[in-house]
Amino acid sequence: MLVDVGERPAYPSDLSDGAWELIRPVITAWKARHPSVSGHEGQYAMREIVNAILYRARTRCQWRYLSPRPGAEERGVLLLRQMARRRHRRNHP
Repeated sequence: MLVDVGERPAYPSDLSDGAWELIRPVITAWKARHPSVSGHEGQYAMREIVNAILYRARTRCQWRYLSPRPGAEERGVLLLRQMARRRHRRNHP
């Protein structure tokens, strides 16, 4: 079961439904091009991961304080690191 935004209070930094509809196709396409090696689909909805990244960027809190659920912050950090590595490889072949 995916953990979704409806299961917690909304934060001011959360994506609006309209903003999510704008970026959802980009995230969905990215996920289709980068499937999990293990085949694991993940526990957290992509919208929640984006919300965690936005919250972190807005508040500058430490990743470990993002969620009382273990794993959410690690997934956000992992995704950011993967994107940064890919960008670096593209720019520095």
